[in-house]
Amino acid sequence: MPKGFRFELLAKSGYVARGVVFLLIAGLALFSGIAGGRPETKSALSTLLGQPFGRAWVGLIGLGLLGFVAWRLAQSLADSDGHGSDAKAIAIRTVLFSSAVTYLGLAGYALGHALFSGGGGEGSGEKGLAEWIMSQPFGAYLAIAVGLGFIIGGVVTAAKGLTKKFERYLKLSDRSGVVTLICIYGLVARGVVFAIMGIFFAYAGFRVDPQQAGSMADALDWVRRLPFGSILYIAVAAGLAAFGIYNLVEARYRIVRGPSLDDVKQSIPRPGH
Repeated sequence: MPKGFRFELLAKSGYVARGVVFLLIAGLALFSGIAGGRPETKSALSTLLGQPFGRAWVGLIGLGLLGFVAWRLAQSLADSDGHGSDAKAIAIRTVLFSSAVTYLGLAGYALGHALFSGGGGEGSGEKGLAEWIMSQPFGAYLAIAVGLGFIIGGVVTAAKGLTKKFERYLKLSDRSGVVTLICIYGLVARGVVFAIMGIFFAYAGFRVDPQQAGSMADALDWVRRLPFGSILYIAVAAGLAAFGIYNLVEARYRIVRGPSLDDVKQSIPRPGH
């Protein structure tokens, strides 16, 4: 089996795992009154653990997420998507690297619960992350900066959908059909939730109070409290399901180019360039 094919399989298994996680989150959000639990990543995995063969399924998701981490590292460190090394490209690759770190933690959570009964708590890590950041020198300012990064990431994600930039990486024959509309909807919804989480994080830094940092569930609760909140809540929750489908579309049609030594060498900025 060619090395490039093995890496493609690894990356696409990661998209499947992320898609399943977001479909579970959307399910929790839409049926929270029936299913219980908070619509966020760890609660979604914990809910799955309670199902038949739950530990096996969560273990497979954890392994898939490790594949997604490998792909994110290839995108960020080896520049597999060919972003380049200018200021804009470095910003994009930094966001991709942050995504790798985030999903590495989620993969560890999933594998820990699959292999060992019990394990860590189900709660979101945003408040814990905010508390750790604020314990560092100039921590409140760092928290505000992280929040602004979330907001920018949310705007970029939504713009990626609205401008259809995601299509350049997909081998789709029909670029004007239902699949494209679902992808746009999912990316915009994910961007909105990401931006709201960023606002919570920045506010936590401004108040120097890590308890003000919010998770995905907190962002959805905030949407629910807006005028016409019930309708908006359902729209955003359905959008998270669309984002899950978008990941499954990427698993099928994403162009994946495995990193090579030349990629790594070319992606490292050289002095004077």
